[in-house]
Amino acid sequence: MSGTSLDGLDIAYCHFEFIDQKWNYSILQTQNVSYSTAMKNRLQQSVLLSATELIAFHNEYGSWLGSQVKNFIDKHKLKVDFIASHGHTVFHQPHLGFTYQIGSGQHLANTAQQTVICDFRTNDVALGGQGAPLVPIGDQLLFSSYDFCLNLGGFSNFSFQEGSKRIAYDISPANMPLNYLASQLGKTYDANGEIAQQGHLNTSLLHQLNAIAYYHQAPPKSLGFEWFEQEMLPLLKESNDTTANLLHTLVHHIAQQISKTIKLHITKKQHTLLITGGGARNTFLINTIKDYTADFCTIEIPDNTLIDYKEALIFAFMGVLKKRNEINCLQSVTGAQKDSSSGVIYSPS
Repeated sequence: MSGTSLDGLDIAYCHFEFIDQKWNYSILQTQNVSYSTAMKNRLQQSVLLSATELIAFHNEYGSWLGSQVKNFIDKHKLKVDFIASHGHTVFHQPHLGFTYQIGSGQHLANTAQQTVICDFRTNDVALGGQGAPLVPIGDQLLFSSYDFCLNLGGFSNFSFQEGSKRIAYDISPANMPLNYLASQLGKTYDANGEIAQQGHLNTSLLHQLNAIAYYHQAPPKSLGFEWFEQEMLPLLKESNDTTANLLHTLVHHIAQQISKTIKLHITKKQHTLLITGGGARNTFLINTIKDYTADFCTIEIPDNTLIDYKEALIFAFMGVLKKRNEINCLQSVTGAQKDSSSGVIYSPS
């Protein structure tokens, strides 16, 4: 798994069992491979590449992924059924009928000498869906004991059960703008939200952020880097405020949007909310979310392995479902014409 927050490649060795009509999982080994500055910059700038340059990088990145996974397998002497790969999203514009994740499955398979299942989003978009979020199938089948599952990655997204249907969508940006602002201070991220906590609320900016059209659209809906660049970044640049104040205001904006969105779907006095993803380590962000949701949510932060590798776990699980030819993309989540078993299988040569 490589997410939009660009904090590296997450590799998880997972085991799944289907017993008494219920799926069980275990995460046996994990590793985060940090991106070099050069690789991070290339991934960040890949949206600007020409078509031929992007295809070449797609293949090169697939080979790089294969090398990292092969090293991981060899290091731990693992017996592997297949590799499930999310790839790295460069373009996500479902309203124009496309989404594109780089990391060639064939190059990955050949380099790692393992079967690869990847490209989980394209088929759903071809069926008229958003191609996102995809994690809710895992929330439904692996984490059904929670009322809401919230992921704080580059974007915040959540899922929940509504009758017989799983509903999910992107709520707001999360780590993406926070990390962008931290980079202005020469930092990769704002550890524990300490800089944000020292800032003050810019009420004018907060009002502008909350007025962004996306927040008033009905789901299904999803966000991508292009949206952040066009809709949110100009507001941050025009605000002419300190980085600490911008971070502080963004944390409140993110927490307000999460609280407001969850509140639309509450059905009882108190709900359980599981929070994972890199943002779960941001103490100030979590405490602010708790403040805004205290009246209707009890928040659970799991152990670090699940915080960091839940998405990788679920893409492994999506590979399992594809291999079994079972549904792994939900129409109720993405708005596609139908449920589907998505993903493309590559055999090594």
